[in-house]
Amino acid sequence: MKRLALTAMVGAGLMGCAAEPVQLQQNHSYILEWIGERPLMDYSHLTITLGDDGRAYGNGGCNHWFAPYTLDGDKLSFGKIGSTRKMCGEALMEQERRFLQALEQVQRWDISPIDQMRFWPAEGKPLRWWLEEG
Repeated sequence: MKRLALTAMVGAGLMGCAAEPVQLQQNHSYILEWIGERPLMDYSHLTITLGDDGRAYGNGGCNHWFAPYTLDGDKLSFGKIGSTRKMCGEALMEQERRFLQALEQVQRWDISPIDQMRFWPAEGKPLRWWLEEG
């Protein structure tokens, strides 16, 4: 009987130690790793922050971008995206265009089994993000 009670107490204690599920965090920056089926170019730094005021913003690799967004459970969408107009190398500009076009297609988000945030379009592969440390 004592062994059964001890086992139950240990089990209950372990349940309390379980990690909290990863959630989409507002007012925190995420760093993009993949756009659909393609990884980012070396040394490019694309980011997003979802403000709690309904405005998203970040760096597109060359220009800063901004847009309104709507978050409702696992549903996520972005309104008209604007950006600064700095010119960079052709390959970086092409990657930035793909990124901003992909953002416009986002319909939902989730967390992968490796705790990576994913933004999913209606069809195709997701944008894949890591929480920026620091």
